[in-house]
Formats: sequence, structure tokens, C-alpha cells
Amino acid sequence: MKWPNILTIVRHGESAYNLLKKEKLKDRDYNELLEVFAKDYGKAEDDGWPSKNLITLARKVWRKTRLEVSDYQTPLTEEGFEQAKNTGLKLKKVITLPDVIYFSPYLRTKETLRGLIEGWPELSKVKSVSEERIREQEHGLQTLYNDWRVFSALNPIQGLLFKQEGDYFYRHLNGENKADVRDRIKSFISTIIRENAGENVLLISHHLTLMSMRANLERWLPEKFIEVDKSDKPINCGVTVYRGDPKLGREGKLVLNIYNKKLY
Repeated sequence: MKWPNILTIVRHGESAYNLLKKEKLKDRDYNELLEVFAKDYGKAEDDGWPSKNLITLARKVWRKTRLEVSDYQTPLTEEGFEQAKNTGLKLKKVITLPDVIYFSPYLRTKETLRGLIEGWPELSKVKSVSEERIREQEHGLQTLYNDWRVFSALNPIQGLLFKQEGDYFYRHLNGENKADVRDRIKSFISTIIRENAGENVLLISHHLTLMSMRANLERWLPEKFIEVDKSDKPINCGVTVYRGDPKLGREGKLVLNIYNKKLY
């Protein structure tokens, strides 16, 4: 069989950005921004997009709720590290010890791997490889704003372009769209076919990387990608497992066995 025997994907634990998203929902100005944005968004530039009120709110929210750190350097929270440690503790009951671990080079995925090893010490003996192709989608300029609505209000032409192109095909300024992520994940899949056939492989990665992996392995159309991403997003430290079935296809196939399982 050309495929790995088991392919396990673990999303990173709760990050500082994930926590910020939760905290913003408690903020009065942010909730007002959500209401005004819903009314303004979709209007033409010459028809009041964005309104002065929305711009004022966006600037206020940006000053109050932003991370002074790059996406690459965004760390786990204490809760996120505990999630990783407890996931490692129980993961050994779900899969056998991997032959290789691929991890995204971002800080939060490296810290997640460290937490998994604390929970499952035998993982420290497994070969681990930093793999840039399984990094998160690059959101370019939007990363400075930590919120797509704030970004759209303060960069109104980009906001209109996002609405026209849609969440899947919109390419972030200085960044990527979801099709770009799928392309590099497709390249990574060719690597594990070539180098890890018949092995047990563990990935420590990100939300949209996991979605792109599923989209490629399960042959999703863009509409399916967006539908699943809205209705069943990967949770922090969610565990997804594919198992190779040599009886399917000429050279076997990876079949989804577990998706988004919470072990902590």
C-alpha cells in the first residue's frame, strides 16, 4: 500500500489568539461592531460602505483587542498546554506509537508537541520533523488586525473583494487563499506517500491545514470545504485519524476513522 498505515492529525491547543476571540465576545464595543458591520456589509462603496460609525468602532476595537505578536510566534495559553498534555495521556490508548511526527514550525504547534510528550513520554523517542507545508493559512495584512471584520472596515476595498470572491477563493493581501493551502498540503501528501508508506504518522498542525488535508483526501469541492468549516470546525487539540485500507483502489486508500475527537 502506498499510504501510511495510520495518519493522525492533532490540532494545536488553545492559543492566545483563540482566547482573544472568546474575550472579544464579552466586550461591549465589539458586540456593537458586530451589529453595525452586519448592517453595513454588502453595501457599495458609494452607498455608505463603510459608515463613519463602523470605522470609529473598528479603530476602537483594534486598539483594545489585538495581539502584539506574529502568527508564527503566537503561543499556547496555560489551558492550551494542559489540553495538549491530557490529549497525549489518552492518545496512546487510541493509536499505536507513531514512526514519525511532523509538526508545523509555529510556536503554538511546537508547544503542543511538548505537551503531548509530557502526557505520552514515549513520543520523545520518535523522529520528529519540522514541516513548513503544514503551517496555518497565511492571512497577510489581516494578521495585524486579529479580526476579519475590523480588517474589512479599515480596508474597505479588500472587504468588498472578500465579499465578492468568497471565503474560499479570496486571497489575503500578502497572504494565501484556501486553495493555496490545499496546494501545499497536496505536495506534503506526496511526501508521506513516498517516505512513509505503511508507517504510523502523526501531524501536529492547524485548523485550516486539517481542513485542507480532509479536502484533498476526501476530494471536496470548495462548497463542501466551506460547509464543513462552518458546521463542524476542528476544536483545539481535536484528534483526527485516517487508517489505510489496502483493499480500496489499486494502491489502497486512507479512510477517515475518527474526526475532531476531544480527549481532554
